[in-house]
Amino acid sequence: MRCHETIKEHGVGHREVVERQHPAAAHGRFGLVLILVAAFMVVLDFSIVNVALPSIQRELGISAASVQWVITAYAIAFGGLLILGGRAADLYGRRRMFLAGIGVFTAASLAGGLARDPVLLIAARVVQGGGAAMVAPAALSLITTGFPEGPRRTRALGLYGATASVGFVAGQVLGGMLMEFFSWRSVFLVNVPVGLAALLLATRILRESRLPRAGRHLDTTGAVLITFAVAALVFAVSRAGIAGVGSASVLIPLALSALAAAAFLAAEQRRADPLVQPALLRVRGLRSASTLMLLLGIWNGGEMLVLSLYLQQVLHFSPLAAGLAIAPQGIVGLATGLLGGRLAGHLGIHRVLVVTAIVATAGFLVLTQLPAGGGYDPLLAAVMLVGFGTAGIAFAAMVTASAGVADRDQGLVGGVINTSRQLGAALGAALLPAVARAVDRTGHSSIAAGDRAAMLAGALTAGLATAIALRTRPSKVLPAAPIPGRAAACGGTNPSSAHSRRSDRDMAPPQALLVPPNYSREGCPMTPAMDKITIN
Repeated sequence: MRCHETIKEHGVGHREVVERQHPAAAHGRFGLVLILVAAFMVVLDFSIVNVALPSIQRELGISAASVQWVITAYAIAFGGLLILGGRAADLYGRRRMFLAGIGVFTAASLAGGLARDPVLLIAARVVQGGGAAMVAPAALSLITTGFPEGPRRTRALGLYGATASVGFVAGQVLGGMLMEFFSWRSVFLVNVPVGLAALLLATRILRESRLPRAGRHLDTTGAVLITFAVAALVFAVSRAGIAGVGSASVLIPLALSALAAAAFLAAEQRRADPLVQPALLRVRGLRSASTLMLLLGIWNGGEMLVLSLYLQQVLHFSPLAAGLAIAPQGIVGLATGLLGGRLAGHLGIHRVLVVTAIVATAGFLVLTQLPAGGGYDPLLAAVMLVGFGTAGIAFAAMVTASAGVADRDQGLVGGVINTSRQLGAALGAALLPAVARAVDRTGHSSIAAGDRAAMLAGALTAGLATAIALRTRPSKVLPAAPIPGRAAACGGTNPSSAHSRRSDRDMAPPQALLVPPNYSREGCPMTPAMDKITIN
């Protein structure tokens, strides 16, 4: 236990070390439930407002193009700030950022629900998206740092993935119910009591989770550049479905996004403590998981929108009935998350990725046969298949992304994963409806032809995810020496005291970002006794 004792002398609090050695006690079951509720509330807001757009347009007297900014403003702020929110959680405390994000989100929800002016409503949505960008990566990293790699973390991430998948679907159902019995303001105000309760409970249940900053500072230049790059990309994608891909309002933001991304990469190479460690970007598991989450976001965001319009315009369902028709997808997704840990235990994460991607593809292939009228039976089976595939890929991708990554970077991993999904959702919401409209304009005899074509695009996306899943393997964690600069903390001597004052980034090889199974999160070799404590 020498590593534990020496780390305590060097400034890492005793309680923090104990929490890492007994992760199950870090937050407890109630803490996990609270984290999941907050994550659900954030994702829910992406789809719940869609149902209220016609009512908002009528009451506030704005154009159809202007009312889309209620969605776009949230998407830009949320997607643009996720990576910054994740790194801030690593540096300043995940619980602190979680609480701050819930507070901002709740206050903005109240402002949106009370807004009498479209400008104020859109401004509230920007702030709400910023709060969500603080909550989402902090929530994910609270889970990944609160549970050790293995069955416990897999089960927790299964629940988190299911929560995110259910949130997209539940927004349609809850939005329809609220619009049926109340006004559009209720879709914002419903967040207020939930947010206040979460704030009160989180201060009592959740414990702080962060590593010592040890001279690390937030890379403000990198934060500004990556935020601008992602926000401009989300804006361009959101405008593509309205103004057309070749319009100036799409091409100019795309060019600016590319320039900002290039400047970000160049700036990160020169920083002693960059926002994103370049070696982290070379972790194969994180790259594969981010790509899978991007593709998942494309089909999930596009499918929800196209199916909702199909049910209302082709089958003539009410908004509430349309939401209830899609609800089985969320129910199956929730069940998948609840059983995901067992599924992973029997099959392994790699096989879960492959199987669920294949099932999602099969579901979309069934959806390509959407009827132009009559029964709902084929749709019921299809959305259940898609729900299983979506939730399964979501949690397996998060397990893959977080595996082997040190606690100090888990918030950033959460930001990257969530950014990938939100970018995908923005792409899907623009792409799949655009495919449907393009086919409809050809004068096809079937009124469901465009919707079928959009579902075929979803099937192709899921098929691509299957191909990537087949090639995905867990990141190899190379046996490494203790992280340079930490040798003294592990009870050894630093071979070069002069070099010990240099930053970890300057001295550590790329694999030092990954933690071997027989090393602690600080890079200290673990004795068998320590390993037993960590696992149990």
